[in-house]
Amino acid sequence: MITRTAVVASKTGLHARPAALFARAAGDAGVPVQISVEGKDPVAANSLLQVMTLGVEHGDTVTLHAEDGADAALDRLVTMLETDLDA
Repeated sequence: MITRTAVVASKTGLHARPAALFARAAGDAGVPVQISVEGKDPVAANSLLQVMTLGVEHGDTVTLHAEDGADAALDRLVTMLETDLDA
C-alpha cells in the first residue's frame, strides 16, 4: 500500500464541484484509491457521496491510499487536490 498526502486548495474544500471533479478523476485512475482525513476512516475516492461525507475543508490535509504501483495515479490526484478547483 502506498500513500500520498495533500493539502486541499479549493476554497470550498471537497464539496460540490471540486468533490465531483476529484471523484471522477479518481475513478479514471485505473486503480482503486481511497481518501481519508484525520479522525475518519478511509472512503472510496471515486464516490462523490463518500468523499463529501468526509467534510474536507480548505487547508485540510488528506491522505490518499492505493496499491503498490499506483504512484503516477496518486501523484496526479495530489496535484489536482493542491489546485484550486473552484477557479
